[in-house]
Amino acid sequence: MEQKQALIIGASGLVGSHLIRELLSNDQYAQVTALVRKPLGLTHPKLQEHMIDFDRLEEEYPDVHADDVFCCLGTTIKKAKTKKKMYTIDVEYPYTVARLARARGMQHLLLVSSVGANPHSRFFYSRIKGELEDKLIALNLPSLSIFRPSLLVGDRAEFRFGEKLATRFYQVVSPVLPTSLKTTIGIEANTVAKAMVRVAAIKPNRFVLFDASDMVKLR
Repeated sequence: MEQKQALIIGASGLVGSHLIRELLSNDQYAQVTALVRKPLGLTHPKLQEHMIDFDRLEEEYPDVHADDVFCCLGTTIKKAKTKKKMYTIDVEYPYTVARLARARGMQHLLLVSSVGANPHSRFFYSRIKGELEDKLIALNLPSLSIFRPSLLVGDRAEFRFGEKLATRFYQVVSPVLPTSLKTTIGIEANTVAKAMVRVAAIKPNRFVLFDASDMVKLR
């Protein structure tokens, strides 16, 4: 099997931190490039880190080829401070990376979006996730896989009180719930990461959406 090149943005986040380890340990990839704002603290012979200013993506995007591009980038309004900055991080950065990677031969973009993503939603978070999906679909990429997880469960580097409570609720009730109901409440971040790598190996044609129940089946 001919090995591929992967590129990831958002590698320090909850899903991204699991995903980059999955990519580095997977034989289908000869090289994994991470675009980062600061070092990840990982050492691996297949890993190449490029520290860039994401506000200068057009100028600083590295001249690298990636067959598969994985986008796990996202923030919160608390961290971003303003809706404008959150939109920049959650929509403009991923869209720009997709456009630049396509010009360098990208064949498959795999995006972590969110359950409820809808460009017409009255909720800002759901609306911008839906807007990004629409913008990526309009690029008419060779292959686009969008993953819409429910509540992401796992150990975050930052404390989020609301998500901590929701995660605790998930941990208490999930053992007694059927899988179909459990995945509507939450999904482990490492399950999402494993599903993304499996889908990358399959490479669906054109555009495919995966919800949490699909991801559990794929892991």
